[in-house]
Amino acid sequence: MPRNDGPHPENPPPDAFEEELGTVLRRTGDGFAADDRRELVEGGLRRGRRRLARRRLAVTGSALALVAMAAGGVYGGLLFGPTGPVDTASVAAPPKPTSATEPPGPLPDTARIPVKEAAAVLKAHTPAGQWTIDNENGLGQGVLGVYDDGHGKAAVTVLLSRSYGPGEAGEGMVTCPDKAHDPDVECTTEKLPGVGRLMLLQGYEYPDRREETKDWRATLLTEDGFIVDVNEYNAAAEKGAPVSRENPPFTLAQLKALVTADAWRPLLAKLPEPPRRTTPPSAPGEPSAEALQATLRSLLPKSVKVKDKGGQSGYGYVVVDDGKGRSFVEINVQTGMDDVADHLRAIGATTLPDGRLVGVTQEAAEKGGDGVVARTVDTLTPEGFRVVITNLNSDGYRAPATRAEPALTVDQLKAIALSPKWQKPIK
Repeated sequence: MPRNDGPHPENPPPDAFEEELGTVLRRTGDGFAADDRRELVEGGLRRGRRRLARRRLAVTGSALALVAMAAGGVYGGLLFGPTGPVDTASVAAPPKPTSATEPPGPLPDTARIPVKEAAAVLKAHTPAGQWTIDNENGLGQGVLGVYDDGHGKAAVTVLLSRSYGPGEAGEGMVTCPDKAHDPDVECTTEKLPGVGRLMLLQGYEYPDRREETKDWRATLLTEDGFIVDVNEYNAAAEKGAPVSRENPPFTLAQLKALVTADAWRPLLAKLPEPPRRTTPPSAPGEPSAEALQATLRSLLPKSVKVKDKGGQSGYGYVVVDDGKGRSFVEINVQTGMDDVADHLRAIGATTLPDGRLVGVTQEAAEKGGDGVVARTVDTLTPEGFRVVITNLNSDGYRAPATRAEPALTVDQLKAIALSPKWQKPIK
């Protein structure tokens, strides 16, 4: 992952990481590079949290870029900008493998799906209306268009991608977000026999609702590991355009019919195979959701009771209560994060005798409600194994404070993050 040269992980510029990766989707180059890499490492820190919440929520660009990377690299030429194809100059070079958990060898070739063919499927499976399709005569991995049925223009995006298969890289795309992260989202999932797993979601482009742009989404993970992801908005662009109608144009039933259309299959077949990912049995890596929850709960002080929990591979959270109010605790466990060392030193991290860095911060949580404080311990081994734990004095993001201070002290957070239990090899 790129380095983090900025302040504490909980306080990047609002949605800057999402904005950057949204831009990636509109590039026709091979990957991306940036001089200020803070936002991208913030995405690394919150890789689990973003998979859990953002990627399944009201975010198009960052969500899909994350999935593309998780599935074996950033695919170039995914979508196109609102004024046509963007220059092919890279925003960043593809990250080189830094651990055994990353795919070996080169990234897969860019998908070369004719945008006109994808647009034809989109038009054939939506109600009659006027379409404006970006780069309709070009190649890519999806469609970016504007639809007008006479009731206001609406941006619509389609991305076709591959998952590694039945693993969590794909499952996370069709798993509803936890209310602890996104209380305003309405979301359902269902298993479609012989088709795959479907998620239908109604949310907002900005979860903090600083703008009223709605994002309604349908995502299908097919039984053979393909992903069809459609987002529609009640504005002519995903970001930066005024709301043009009360709701996005298509109903959830229409979105379901669109993503499950058999007509996508010939286009999905054009997607390049992702590289095979292997993890040696002896290598420490991201624990499964079950292993992470079991480890985290075993390390909590006996003075707190767990009231809620959630997470997935490499990321988890609990809501605890010590009798003084509910308190949100989240943890990320990651490999290949050695590039974060400079950031930790910049925030005054101490170095333990075994070479591990330990950074501690406590400040207002930008994504929190009024009076919410984020207390974080960020640890990194010389080999790049990172454990980051954050505790809020509220029961979730964008929720008001429920108590004066977070439930766990800095020392208790350190004890959890530095526990040798996190470095046990994955079985």
